[in-house]
Amino acid sequence: MLPSCCADRMTAPEGGGPSRSDESKGGGPSRPDTNEEASGHMETTSRVAQPAAGEGGQQVPTARRTVDGYLLAPFPWYGLDEAFTGPRWLMQVGTAADGAVEHGSIGHGDEPSVRNESVAADAREKFAVVVTVAANPSRRSADGTGLLEATSVSSAAWLAGVGLLSFTWPGQMDHSLRDDWLEQQTETAWALADDLAGSAWSTLSLPVDGVPTPFHYRESEFGWVLAGSTPEGVHVGAYGRGMSAYGLGFAVIKDVAAYA
Repeated sequence: MLPSCCADRMTAPEGGGPSRSDESKGGGPSRPDTNEEASGHMETTSRVAQPAAGEGGQQVPTARRTVDGYLLAPFPWYGLDEAFTGPRWLMQVGTAADGAVEHGSIGHGDEPSVRNESVAADAREKFAVVVTVAANPSRRSADGTGLLEATSVSSAAWLAGVGLLSFTWPGQMDHSLRDDWLEQQTETAWALADDLAGSAWSTLSLPVDGVPTPFHYRESEFGWVLAGSTPEGVHVGAYGRGMSAYGLGFAVIKDVAAYA
């Protein structure tokens, strides 16, 4: 069974627009394409595309992100709390087929790029990305042709896991092999998000709006991933590299427009 994060199963046709799986073609939504998942687009439409990768995997710098999608969300956005004093920046939001904003990411620290992991440790970016996911029940799509599964902590874990992979390029890996590696690692991230009680996860208590809150936490050679829920009715995931997760805290963003 898929983690419930993959709610409105979509695959991206040429041109980037989503097409939802039809229930009549097998009784339930199908799994999204793994290449789409690895890019961070998953089942929902991204209002702000990930930056294009330049030669050698280095991502081309992007213009300041638009805040419009974030302002349309009917739920609060989370970021690192005031203890973090470094740069903060918008990434992208994900929307359902009807255009409703369902999740989004906000970065902290250095803006990450897809770069070879063989670079010296002191040259790597130090960043943490916070993912906010609306807590939605299972429901019909707006046009009645599909079933949108309920979101859960697994949703946040999935988005965070895939987000970390999207900025990872193992050392000594040939460009032609990365797609296969990314597909394999995406399968692993999917399985891990669907088994938060498994041995791959530990429990980490971090403050959310000042209140100690349990999170599912795991580490890998590529960075760390965590996920939990908040009293505000949203699920929060995070991923990062070069910044320790143990000293982080999360809080509702009072003015997301200030991040633009």
